[in-house]
Amino acid sequence: MADQQEEEDLRLALRMSMQNSPPEPKRSKPEEAANSTTMMTPEDSRRLQRELMAAAAEKRLLTAAKSVPAFASPLKSDSDGDLVKREIEIEAKEVNVGNELSEEEAYQLFFMVFGSGVSKDILAQWCNQGIRFSPDPETSMILVQHEGGPCGVLAAIQAFVLKHLLFFPDELVKAAQSMPQNLSSSRLSKNQHVASNNLAAFTENAKTRALVISMCEILFLCGNNKRAVIATLSSIGDGLEGSEDSLKDVIIAQALEGLSIESASDLHKILRVDTCTTPASAFKRLEAMIPIFQSRMGALLFLISALLSRGLDCVQADRDDPSLPLVTAPFGHASQEIVNLLLCGQAVPNVFDGRMDLGGGMFLKGVSANAEVGFLTLLESLNFCKVGQNLKRPKWPIWVVGSESHYTVLFALDTAVQDENELEEKESQIRKAFDAQDQSGGGGFISVEGFHQVLRETNIRLPSGKLDSLCSSGFIVWSEFWQVILDLDKSLGGLKDSTGQMGRKVFDLYHFNGIAKSDLNCSQSSSGGETPIQRPRFTKLRVSVPPRWTPEEFMADVAVPSGSAGTEPSGKDAEVAKPEPSQHAPLVDCIRTRWPRAVCNWLGDPPSIV
Repeated sequence: MADQQEEEDLRLALRMSMQNSPPEPKRSKPEEAANSTTMMTPEDSRRLQRELMAAAAEKRLLTAAKSVPAFASPLKSDSDGDLVKREIEIEAKEVNVGNELSEEEAYQLFFMVFGSGVSKDILAQWCNQGIRFSPDPETSMILVQHEGGPCGVLAAIQAFVLKHLLFFPDELVKAAQSMPQNLSSSRLSKNQHVASNNLAAFTENAKTRALVISMCEILFLCGNNKRAVIATLSSIGDGLEGSEDSLKDVIIAQALEGLSIESASDLHKILRVDTCTTPASAFKRLEAMIPIFQSRMGALLFLISALLSRGLDCVQADRDDPSLPLVTAPFGHASQEIVNLLLCGQAVPNVFDGRMDLGGGMFLKGVSANAEVGFLTLLESLNFCKVGQNLKRPKWPIWVVGSESHYTVLFALDTAVQDENELEEKESQIRKAFDAQDQSGGGGFISVEGFHQVLRETNIRLPSGKLDSLCSSGFIVWSEFWQVILDLDKSLGGLKDSTGQMGRKVFDLYHFNGIAKSDLNCSQSSSGGETPIQRPRFTKLRVSVPPRWTPEEFMADVAVPSGSAGTEPSGKDAEVAKPEPSQHAPLVDCIRTRWPRAVCNWLGDPPSIV
């Protein structure tokens, strides 16, 4: 009976809010609500929810009567009442609000993500990670990670946030209704775009808008550009929309008090899902719900949103082994399937291009299209996998970087780092043909038959002696083949360069690690001396790509004998010809999977990918 009365009260409140001249609803003052969080009874909480939902509905209707959103079709009406009615119908078609997952869907979702033997520690990790920017002024554009598991979700969102902050800054000042329907990079020319290097200058509003747009883009990418499913908490409902910030804090605090997820049943009880069919409607919904995603449940709710946007059956069809959980044991890390889903819209488990045919009707699934932002991994430098060009050369110079246990983000401000010079273009062409024949899972070797196909496709004419030498073992290794190409005359399809200057490059990269760590370069004074500041790690790297195959060869070749005045290069050539002594960290090995001859330098602490 109490539930029926509560439902009737809510309907009455909503009907009152939809009158032509709505009376002022009775609402608790923000200050009173804020001061009564510890005193509020369950009945008071439900009453506040009803009042807030009525006020939100009233505010939306009044706003709709005054202006027509840009995503709605032009309307002609003789009365404001008809206009409001039409607006409500349009919004209802764009947003399917307030659905609950069925018990079957909740069960499938929980066991798809966590499996049957998940520990309470892993569940706690994923239930205590919000999507929030660092409060530290110098790292304020970095999403902070507190727990060990959800780094794959945060890094993927961070990559898209950087894309919009760095390369689409003008869009961050536009109204939400003017959001383009197509969120992909095709709407902006990428010709020699250099972003500002003042990374700490972004306003809170710009960062929040970049976050919302990025989340919207990822969800529509998962939804095949047809829909975005947004998962929030059923206990909150529409209470946040139109509410003041102080009341939002009260609502979220009440909703999260004692909330935990330990089973599929818990997931079924707490989730509410809204389906949006346009970017504008999804943006509005995400913007209203952003405090929930900033709360401790944010990372998990966004992962669930991405999975539901893709469709649970489609996610399972993407995978090579659907029986394994997406969150990996024993430490609760995000799997490659989760990262690929957020970067590419498909939960495939591999990072090579296309798919690999194993024969007998069996194949492994990789990345099918060029990604907006890319992926590099330490595991490639250890020869455990091979990242394809779709992820290695994304549309924008931003990469999620994977190590054995963590995900971070690498990026450049200048899109020219993606441009290929003569050496890189030829190397890319030959490597693509070579990889197409590589059936070793990225091991870097092919059969003799496949090798002859590569030579035909790339118009390389090897002398018989070189050909016999490469084929003598029955398989051809990429590194040996490439050395032959470098020594082969250009007239035969090789890259022999008598000047030794082909392929030189110098550029800057930046690296974000969202886990707060001690920064030895920045400390604060205390009574006991100086204490390192705990904050996310941010490193600027100078990258020099020598023109020869290995840095050792290059350093030996460019040594200038004493007394040879006037022979030393000048200007930028001198900078390339005499790089600083190479520094090493595991991140450098990742960078060399993208720029094989890279020499890296930085100031201060080495960049960390763990």
